[in-house]
Amino acid sequence: MQLSPSRLLDDLFAPPPVAARIDWLTAQPFAHRGLHGAHIVENCRAAFEAAVAEGHGVELDVQASRDGEAIVFHDYDLKRLTGVEGRVRDRSAAELQRIALAGAGETIPTLIDVVHLVDSRAPMLIEVKAPTRHVAALCASVLRAVRDYPGYMAVMSFNPEVGRWFWRNGRGITRGLVVTERKRRRVHGGFERRLSLWRARPHFLAYDVQDLPSAFAREQRRRGLPVLSWTVRGARQRETAQAEADQIIYEER
Repeated sequence: MQLSPSRLLDDLFAPPPVAARIDWLTAQPFAHRGLHGAHIVENCRAAFEAAVAEGHGVELDVQASRDGEAIVFHDYDLKRLTGVEGRVRDRSAAELQRIALAGAGETIPTLIDVVHLVDSRAPMLIEVKAPTRHVAALCASVLRAVRDYPGYMAVMSFNPEVGRWFWRNGRGITRGLVVTERKRRRVHGGFERRLSLWRARPHFLAYDVQDLPSAFAREQRRRGLPVLSWTVRGARQRETAQAEADQIIYEER
């Protein structure tokens, strides 16, 4: 069977990984920002411990402090989760580590803190939040934190420059591309997704469950890229993910 030009280019610029290298990705669900809920705050140590206790993987977010350190925190603004005004990127890592997470009884962790906490007891997905092309400082901080990590771990990002950086500088690190098709469903969006794929050279995709089924996700699955689906909530989305993805990144309602 003759392959389409897009398939040939996908195989050239984003070749599928050896299955044995990434089979751990589909072995268990991943708790989105840790296993959090009414009494446990997202992206805190207790949430990660709860995911480990459940036998599930840990998904977490990192972004850069003012001095370029990888800080485990989702929002760019501190207000929602701490009550403190200001942005994460405007404070040093030392300052951020002294800020309490509201209702958590603990402070904002660094990636190094979480790596030591999990300590290979569960696989980790680290979403690197980098809104611009200037990703080197944050990616280097992530690499320092995980370079010698003996457990299963992957980095992923919406930003293809993150995957590109790790392809060049951290070849042993499993890479993922996070994808949403919201507001990007037309021809231009499809072209953008393909360019991001080629740029990031991912080993897997993390796909918005609200976009499934997706022709692009199905095409990449057929090529051998596992598809993890986020953020899966409730029975209906679990059914969709079961049919269209290889594993879930979930939250409990």
